[in-house]
Amino acid sequence: QVQLVESGGGLVQAGGSLRLSCAASGVIFKINAMGWYRQAPGKQREMVAAMPGDGSTNYADSVKGRFTISRDNAQNTVYLQMNSLKPEDTAVYYCNADVNTAYLQGEYWGQGTQVTVSS
Repeated sequence: QVQLVESGGGLVQAGGSLRLSCAASGVIFKINAMGWYRQAPGKQREMVAAMPGDGSTNYADSVKGRFTISRDNAQNTVYLQMNSLKPEDTAVYYCNADVNTAYLQGEYWGQGTQVTVSS
């Protein structure tokens, strides 16, 4: 079983910064892709930033230039540095990973961490 545990959410004023972390644990053979998604009240979950596993990065247009995704493969951890936060960034942020274990390949989600940006 693979678990993803997020941390780093909280309340911040507009213009501030937060850094989210997501650590994967379990019997992991290889982590292929990792990314961050978010879901605001009344809205669908959307991709924020992703690292497909080939070294590239993808960002939602709304966060380009403000958010940076990075990975520490040795620690099976992905980070999301969020700068110049806006009230519209308020949402529950979820970590996502595509993982190969010894027996199967699967997609896993973290429990979510709340980010609230006040105006």
